[in-house]
Amino acid sequence: MARTVCISGAGIAGPALAFWLRGLGLRPTVVEHAPRLRTGGWAVDVRGAALTVAERMGLAEAFRAATDNLRGLDLVDARGRVRAAAGTELTASSPDDLEIRRTLLSRIVFDAAQEGVEYVFGDSVTAADDDGERVRVSFARSAPRDFDLLVAADGLHSNVRRLVFGPEERYLRFLKAHVSIFDLPNRFGLDHRAVLHSDPGRTVGLYAGDPDGPAQAFVAFRSRTEAASRLRDAASRRRYLRARLSGMGWKAPEILEALDATDDLYFDSIAQVHAGSWSKGRTVLLGDAAHCPSPLSGQGSSLALVGAYVLAGELAAAGGDHHRAFPAYEEAMRGFVRRNQAIATNGMSFLVPRDRVQILVRDAAVRAAPYVPALNRLSGGISKAANAIALKDYPLSAASAASAASGR
Repeated sequence: MARTVCISGAGIAGPALAFWLRGLGLRPTVVEHAPRLRTGGWAVDVRGAALTVAERMGLAEAFRAATDNLRGLDLVDARGRVRAAAGTELTASSPDDLEIRRTLLSRIVFDAAQEGVEYVFGDSVTAADDDGERVRVSFARSAPRDFDLLVAADGLHSNVRRLVFGPEERYLRFLKAHVSIFDLPNRFGLDHRAVLHSDPGRTVGLYAGDPDGPAQAFVAFRSRTEAASRLRDAASRRRYLRARLSGMGWKAPEILEALDATDDLYFDSIAQVHAGSWSKGRTVLLGDAAHCPSPLSGQGSSLALVGAYVLAGELAAAGGDHHRAFPAYEEAMRGFVRRNQAIATNGMSFLVPRDRVQILVRDAAVRAAPYVPALNRLSGGISKAANAIALKDYPLSAASAASAASGR
């Protein structure tokens, strides 16, 4: 039976899994390539089944206190004139939806999963040798160690998935677009509001949930190939972004100017992960490493929280026997994942319209949305997908919650 678990990745899925496992008496070790907890990123959503998981973790109130829910969205032209505006009837699928800066969400889960969890920052897995009895894990900096289980919770470009399951080209489905997100000073007077400006095939946006805090810049554009996401150094990424946004109006010049000052530039392809199996021997995939839905779905963090709960729950139900737990985890999550990946297709035409006709159609739909509820397919589809799983009441809930409470 499993006792020691190596979790690669300290984003949201990894610490969430560690939270539950330590309540089962397991000894989780979380290894993170970054030197510290990652910061930055757009606001992320916690809704539906993920909010139920947050309640079972005892973290729902902390999540609610950290929310900076979007109150409105403006779609503007190159001169900044509002062409369409939306309130919460389009931006939220339920009054219970929570929108939280990814940095804050990650910190809350990380802080709750401290007692009984070992964290190793600034290191990464370089090899995994599964002999059927244990997994011998080698690291870039630390000495090799033996674990009962290995969990890949290291994101879209999962290193562990590559080592154990093969090249990521087998699993990544590129959605023909790239995205970049970074912080900049809120000189725009934004208060719980987002503003987007689209040209054919490219969009720039600004958002701030706190008028006294930083704003977030959002850049997305359609691409024929994924090659740009392989640019590793920040200088090359900045040059590429400038070239792609050249000639755009509205606040694009100010956003580009802020590129030089940011130290948290996020840039990657918009892609999904479709893996035929989420486990191999004693190694299992979790979160984006298993089933990234892409930023277009808005459901990545919710899937991470739910997946961590289900994986830990199935391990608890199986008494730590991964031979039974891993298939049960996958069976419980597959339909839920499919529903949440499917809504990304609606997100592309809204976020990055292909041409001027698509821009006009999108803007007209947003203007009509308050009067024609049937047009709110985006929020309605998200709501259905977010609740498309019946969560079991696993035997881990009470033990883990009590452990968390005693550690705070």
